[in-house]
Amino acid sequence: MTSQLPSLISTSQPVGPGGDLSRTFDMCFTSTPRGARLARRLAAHRLDAWGVPYGTGPHESIALVVGELTANAVRHGHVPSRDFHLLLRVSEPARTVRIEVTDTRTERTPPEPAMLPAPGSQDTGGRGLLLVAALATRWGWHLRPTGPGKTVWAECVFATPA
Repeated sequence: MTSQLPSLISTSQPVGPGGDLSRTFDMCFTSTPRGARLARRLAAHRLDAWGVPYGTGPHESIALVVGELTANAVRHGHVPSRDFHLLLRVSEPARTVRIEVTDTRTERTPPEPAMLPAPGSQDTGGRGLLLVAALATRWGWHLRPTGPGKTVWAECVFATPA
């Protein structure tokens, strides 16, 4: 294993209305724990390259949200032989990161953000979306407009690093 990350990552920097500069990372991953780890690692690398440096609070929070959403796609949205999709977009000057994770399983949907159940003290799971809700400015989900599945998304607004 090398420390070099692939340069095949889809990154674009279109200028939107009002001079908004968006940076996008867009990739499919195998619906396995290894795929979820790789998605988090590549997203963390891309955030650092876009000026959200490793070791800062915003970077750690966003990477944790990516990790939780991708792990949920593997655990709750897994369909054999189907990948999950990660879209990461940073919009400037608003300093907003939008994370979208799409899987192909329609019948297992997350609860609405206002209806998140609190896990019991002995429960070993069920805290991922609570972390997302605590770290993200807002989050939600919707069914895919075409084909089976759903997209779970979160947005994080952060201050410019010092």
